[in-house]
Amino acid sequence: MKILVADDDNTFRSLVNEILTDAGYKVSAHENGRLAWEHLQAEGADMAVLDINMPEMDGIELLSHIRADDRFKNMPAILLTIRAFTEDQVQGYECGADDYLTKPFSNDVLIARVKVLERRILGK
Repeated sequence: MKILVADDDNTFRSLVNEILTDAGYKVSAHENGRLAWEHLQAEGADMAVLDINMPEMDGIELLSHIRADDRFKNMPAILLTIRAFTEDQVQGYECGADDYLTKPFSNDVLIARVKVLERRILGK
């Protein structure tokens, strides 16, 4: 399974990439939403893990592009962000996120949530 990751923070992007790769997933990691969207259109993905606060295209805008595209509209998406306020979480879910995880996060919780979406939404 290929997971699209978008996070402008090099440390978090590298960490998420390492965690998911170590768990057996193929990862395509990008430093902003625009690059992630371009890659998704060209190469596809099975799931997305997106930061909200990014330059050029934020995670909410990227998620809205994903949900508006027939090829990807059902793709599972997790928002992984520093924004922990209730209204941010509600906005994330209303924009189409399947899950919302705040930074800092437990590596085991991230993998567990990815596996849940993989089972439930992708039927694996």
